[in-house]
Amino acid sequence: MANFQILNSEAHRNLRLLPRAGTALHSVPIVLSELPSAAACCPVMLAKNPEDGRFYMAALFGFEPGENLVNTDPGAARTFRPLDLERQGFFTSGENIAVDLDHPQISEKEGERLFGDDGEPTDAMRRIQRALGLLASGNEETERFIETLVDLRLVEPIDISLRFDDGKKVRLDGLYTVSLDSIAELGDSDALTLFRKGYLLLAYTIAGSLKQISVLANRRNERLAAG
Repeated sequence: MANFQILNSEAHRNLRLLPRAGTALHSVPIVLSELPSAAACCPVMLAKNPEDGRFYMAALFGFEPGENLVNTDPGAARTFRPLDLERQGFFTSGENIAVDLDHPQISEKEGERLFGDDGEPTDAMRRIQRALGLLASGNEETERFIETLVDLRLVEPIDISLRFDDGKKVRLDGLYTVSLDSIAELGDSDALTLFRKGYLLLAYTIAGSLKQISVLANRRNERLAAG
């Protein structure tokens, strides 16, 4: 159960940050600024929030819960550090930052300190502040981008069915991508609007990231072969 408190440099002087939790997540929500880096190493999909039915954008790391086929790629780990994982255990609360003291990444015994002896934020705390700031500004931008795609009817469902070398079949439902055919059918005015907003290249980036599905599938088969 979560134990939220408003972060305070005096009250939480002894808090420390353990190595990033959640690396076994098979998907993570991302914002628009993360899209190019994410698409370079994994598929980027749209999915619907089960609570309100609204679309959000997510990077797919694996095909089943707990499976991360990206974290073994040193290059991907260097170029794509998801903001949602970077800020784990921390949340915005108005103009403040709240911390979940029961989160497995938070400790008082080991890890990187959040505040120095002078009460100033450490590099670890600055990374969290930066991630929260980028998420706060990026969420609105991402929502506008997705709304534009939906309004122009560029979003289409995609079913992913895979069979692996161990005979196991995996089917992923409830995912969406950008339709290249629908982009090609756009009228000049809509295409120009999409271009001027900077959304056209990003839409193509989502569609192009589908090639990463086979990359992840091959990586899973390689793991199976290695035992």
